[in-house]
Amino acid sequence: MADLDGEKRNLIDGQLVDASNGATFDNINPATEEVIGVCADGTKEDMDTAIAAARRAFDETSWSTDPAFRQKCLSQLCEALSEAKERLRPIVTAEAGAPALLTNGVQCDSYIDCMPYWANLAGSYEYEKPMSDIQFMGQPQRRLLRREATGVVGAITPWNFPLALNLTKLGPALAAGNTVVLKPAPDTPWCATHIGRLVHEKTDIPAGVVNVVASADHAVGAILSSDPRVDLVTFTGSTATGRRVMEAASATIKKVFLELGGKSANIILDDAPFEQVLPFGATVCTHAGQGCALQTRMLLPRARYEEGLEILAAAFEKLPYGDPTDPGKLMGPLVSKKQQERVLYYIEKGIEEGARVVSGGGVPAHLSKGFFVEPTLLADVDPDSTVAQEEIFGPVLCVIPYEDEEDAVRIANNSIYGLSGGVTSASEERALSVARRIRTGTLSVNGGQWYDVDTPFGGYRQSGIGRESGVLGFEEYLETKVIGLPGKQ
Repeated sequence: MADLDGEKRNLIDGQLVDASNGATFDNINPATEEVIGVCADGTKEDMDTAIAAARRAFDETSWSTDPAFRQKCLSQLCEALSEAKERLRPIVTAEAGAPALLTNGVQCDSYIDCMPYWANLAGSYEYEKPMSDIQFMGQPQRRLLRREATGVVGAITPWNFPLALNLTKLGPALAAGNTVVLKPAPDTPWCATHIGRLVHEKTDIPAGVVNVVASADHAVGAILSSDPRVDLVTFTGSTATGRRVMEAASATIKKVFLELGGKSANIILDDAPFEQVLPFGATVCTHAGQGCALQTRMLLPRARYEEGLEILAAAFEKLPYGDPTDPGKLMGPLVSKKQQERVLYYIEKGIEEGARVVSGGGVPAHLSKGFFVEPTLLADVDPDSTVAQEEIFGPVLCVIPYEDEEDAVRIANNSIYGLSGGVTSASEERALSVARRIRTGTLSVNGGQWYDVDTPFGGYRQSGIGRESGVLGFEEYLETKVIGLPGKQ
């Protein structure tokens, strides 16, 4: 492991500060179970100070009304992040257990490289434009459609893609002219506090515009949902926590933007080239399966079911996992002991409800330390069972047989979630026809990839509210105003 440039201080009102009571909490490496450092354990008083600073910065500075200045400051942050890549990369691996291989893409580089998109959008977006003229009571009228920053944004981020999701929220929220209080998950604090340091040291972003409050106390983050000074709360994480965020936000009728769980189905149609496509089913174990859009249910045609299981089993046995600093590993540990125990519980629950373990199923014998679970393949899964319905968030693939296309579509849509999924067929037209009947926010057809910074990402049903990234994601952070003017005679 490279030397870690961990930042233990929070950024509050333009200053890098310790917790108001001096407390810290340990930052633990999930691959080794060792403490890699500490972080300021922000208090409720610290959160109150941060919200007050964000409120003042929005109300009393030109941040929300000067897009050219925002573009300049965000460009400075883009440059600072690019320069800090090699310091951030080992932090992501050390605190999230993310394989080093993934930091070259979705865990680090990809999201840093996307930041100029937000800087440019800050300056190029058309915040005000004319609507068509109308007649009102016989008189001509003009109208302006105006988009304005929402205000103070409370951003609560998870531990699975910590750097990526911190930037995914900060980029559009700041570009749109909001001020932000960021509360990162306590499992991965440095991915947020390091950004706070860069904002403080490398940019002209005014004091209070960006605040980072790390804390081991989840109640500190919960303040963002209920505080009347916060105008919008954006949360990425479990659906259960999302419900609590939404409930708390209802007291002040604040805007809520939620990116929640998934139980995505991967439908393999009977004409698909099994030998070619099924080995990719094991990639559900990427980053130990800790991804909301991973296709964790695979639907196989009953006529080719055993054939498919044999191919999948071989792929699971070959999946490289272990030390996340090893560039050849695709899978590292679960983020914590709690998460490891959660995944093992679900595997046992699956067995109790009739599932068959084809591969894996326990703690790997050759890894004496770290929160690891073997890549696990569960067959004969009942579509209504717990493991088919609830998000496991671990390296587990549930394989479900189906009778025909209609049955496959029914099983895929049999979920409270609707985040992502996939359909594979020898015929693109056939696969696309099935994809159009799946009730999810994103879908992959024949392995096609949909994600980029301009992709509006989000889900149907209990997978969330709103869309993240792209122009639609940017507009989540804007209010809409219509101005009427007398028409010109």
